[in-house]
Amino acid sequence: MSYSAKVDVMLKDGIADPQGQTIEKALPALGLTGVSEVRVGKSIVLEIDAPDRDEAYSRVMEMCDRLLANPVIEKFEVTIA
Repeated sequence: MSYSAKVDVMLKDGIADPQGQTIEKALPALGLTGVSEVRVGKSIVLEIDAPDRDEAYSRVMEMCDRLLANPVIEKFEVTIA
């Protein structure tokens, strides 16, 4: 069976986010004010063949631990549909 998986990866709290800071500083120049604490992350969407939802989740978690996220500085959330 094929499952759709989505992985949202963000920097952990307390880790500097230079991309977020750049965006936050640029927004007022565009007339967009009142925005703070901008954080930039990544979203990874994939299809995975697995016998059941639990196995799909387990395999995606392993992918995150080994490749898709850096567990030292990033946190991630997996959604299986």
